[in-house]
Amino acid sequence: MSGYRFPSYYQKPMQTYQRKHEASIIIYGATPAGITAAIQAKKLGKNVIIAEFSNHIGGITSNGLGATDFGAKEAIGGLSREFYRKIGAYYGKEEQWTFEPKAAKKVFQDWLSSYEIPVYLKQHLQDVQVENNVIKQITMEDGSTYQGDYFIDASYEGDLMARAGVKYSVGRESNATYGETYNGIQFGHPHHQYKTDIDPFVIPGDADSGLLEGITEITTSEKEIQGSGDNRIQAYNFRLCLTKEESNRFPFPKPPNYQQERYELLLRYIESGVWDALNLHTMLVNGKTDLNNYGGFSTDYIGMNYDWPDASYEERERIFQDHLNYLLGMLYFLANDHRVPQEIREEVAAWGLSRDEFIETGHWPEQLYIRESRRMIAEYVMTDRNCLGEEEVDDSIGLASYQMDSHHCRRVVLDGKVVNEGDVEIPISPYPISLRAVLPKREECQNLLVPVCLSSSHIAFGSIRMEPVFMILGQSVGAACTLAAKQGVAVQDVGYPELKQLLLQEGQVLEWDTSIEDDPLKRMEETFGKE
Repeated sequence: MSGYRFPSYYQKPMQTYQRKHEASIIIYGATPAGITAAIQAKKLGKNVIIAEFSNHIGGITSNGLGATDFGAKEAIGGLSREFYRKIGAYYGKEEQWTFEPKAAKKVFQDWLSSYEIPVYLKQHLQDVQVENNVIKQITMEDGSTYQGDYFIDASYEGDLMARAGVKYSVGRESNATYGETYNGIQFGHPHHQYKTDIDPFVIPGDADSGLLEGITEITTSEKEIQGSGDNRIQAYNFRLCLTKEESNRFPFPKPPNYQQERYELLLRYIESGVWDALNLHTMLVNGKTDLNNYGGFSTDYIGMNYDWPDASYEERERIFQDHLNYLLGMLYFLANDHRVPQEIREEVAAWGLSRDEFIETGHWPEQLYIRESRRMIAEYVMTDRNCLGEEEVDDSIGLASYQMDSHHCRRVVLDGKVVNEGDVEIPISPYPISLRAVLPKREECQNLLVPVCLSSSHIAFGSIRMEPVFMILGQSVGAACTLAAKQGVAVQDVGYPELKQLLLQEGQVLEWDTSIEDDPLKRMEETFGKE
């Protein structure tokens, strides 16, 4: 495969520069949130620059997540809704909610270009200069510096927030921490579990032979306390754009570090009579799909991402490549290993990566799906009480409407059986997100806003973390940042009445219209099916 290469998360710069960038607002992260923040600020007359860690824009939205997790469409307004209308225009329609990765990338590129917003790629944050709780400058590994009056951390990891000294959490809080119901360790939820009992040991029946690859521990029901906290986060994967179209299908190549023993548990599961690992293919357009996790053993690399949030760039690169090898290896295993039943091999081999997507990186997406990383701890923390409608805020900057959705956090042997733990899927109705949840505490930083790694508990973040919501929040912090800049005040001093009026003028939906017919459980079942 001449010229074929897989993507990397991180490559240390080979040379350094002394490029100095200045703007009223500096945004770290060309994610959908960073893009809408920049566009909103530019629309309101502020000079803005985006610095992006990776070599691509659009985050996971332009990297395989073509089946939008939107919840209630009526809850999505402003620039977020405009994005889906622009996707519609790309396909000659009024709106389009499923799309090819290259379509999302083209829309984002054209959108930024139309507002003449500069984006600098491969900008690896190295240092944050803070004086009197105000960020003065950020410096990249290549020597580039960015000076601004205000900063927005729109990254999936919250690296700028963390290096600025803002306090944050990683992992699952206990239910007792914020008075919640669905946080912490969660056994007993029905989704994405094993439908048969699978022997967990390398040599079946022999506990001394060790656990199969992917199983992290043996535990007991007496040891586990439902709702207690830990440092675990929900699993990551890649959202793959696959196709059966022969002219566009690139057969799954053998990964660089193929380890067939990783899939012994999957093989035993198949031999027990269950084959559902690739069930969640969502059709996009032009014969392509968005492949996501489904069932007991699928595309999620459960329990192998705990170090990501606080890891060095080099360690994140190792985790990134490990995830790539795991998922590509699974597909290669299913399509080629002689122990897999022939009908399954033929079914999987009929699929392949899309040749016209991610051409420079072996048709593999450049963005790992960071479902959860750091979460800021602000004066107000969004919790499952907000999601369930038990507590409502009076300073809404947008609505979330997707179910509480945490993927599994670990795979264990519980009372002699292989069990996945952590998946929680609870239907909700649309609810408002607080302005205070994107503002650091005043004593920590006064010119930073955080629309992605916002102040939220683990389980509430499972609902908020959807890309349409990130675009909503990005627009709102872009507006709030602009008001702060025009008034020359700390971001905590932006008046909500003025911000609310501005957001409504810009098309944001801040309150849910209860007259709209909405069935959260039906929406959830339509998205996932009845498992």
